[in-house]
Formats: sequence, structure tokens, C-alpha cells
Amino acid sequence: MVEHDFRFSLLNPQHTLIECRALMPGRYQVTGNGGSIHNGDTLLVTLKGSKDLSMRLVVEKVRHLINPPGQWVAVATGPVFGELAIHQWKVNCDSCGKVLDFEFAVDAKLGTKAQKPAAEARIAELGWANRDGKHVCRQCQVA
Repeated sequence: MVEHDFRFSLLNPQHTLIECRALMPGRYQVTGNGGSIHNGDTLLVTLKGSKDLSMRLVVEKVRHLINPPGQWVAVATGPVFGELAIHQWKVNCDSCGKVLDFEFAVDAKLGTKAQKPAAEARIAELGWANRDGKHVCRQCQVA
């Protein structure tokens, strides 16, 4: 079981993601080129409409196509979203004033009440901390 990085990149055009579409929530059909994909492998793919967000998909079954050579179609499982919404927020470090400009994904069907927990989870992924309602960057956490 190998992890394949198919995040958007112009540096490796032989190893590309052609299409990723939801068949139903949590189940995806992925078409790509290169990478020697096998059942049980993990695919790291960029979320549509995002600059730096990605999701991990686990390949259930894959079919390698004869023509064009190197192309494959896989069915994979991943995060369950009814309707994906990508938001861009900014937070300031309450110690030094440093600004974190970040994106986060949330299920749009959950409404605005789900945005704050999703944003806080993304802030934690990026190494920032929330101490008593105040955001603290990595450098200020060490100091």
C-alpha cells in the first residue's frame, strides 16, 4: 500500500490526475495517468477550487487502460461531503500579530455553525494553537 501524490503540479505532467468525481458521498471515481496504482493504495488529490487543500482517497479497485497507455480508472473511498464548500479566512496571532491566511473545507449542508469548528481544526493542522480563545502562532508557542 503506497501513497501517490496527485496534488496539482505542473512539474510532473506524466503523473497527473485527469478527473475526480463523486459517485455518492464518500465514494469517488478517479481517472489519472501514471503512478502505478493498485488496490489499497492511497491517493492524495487537490480539492477543486482550492489552492492548497487536499484529501486522501483509498483505492478499492483500479482498472488500467490499454489505450491511452498509462491511464487508469479507480473507485476510491474518502471524506463524506454532501456539498463541499471551501472558505478562506484570516486570523492574527494574539501575541505577535502575525497573519495566517488559510483555506478550509466544510460540508455546506451543515450551515454556518459548522464553519468555526472546521476552521479551528484547520488552524490546528497548520500548527497554530487556540489558548483561551486566543490564536497563537508556532513561534509564539515556543517562546
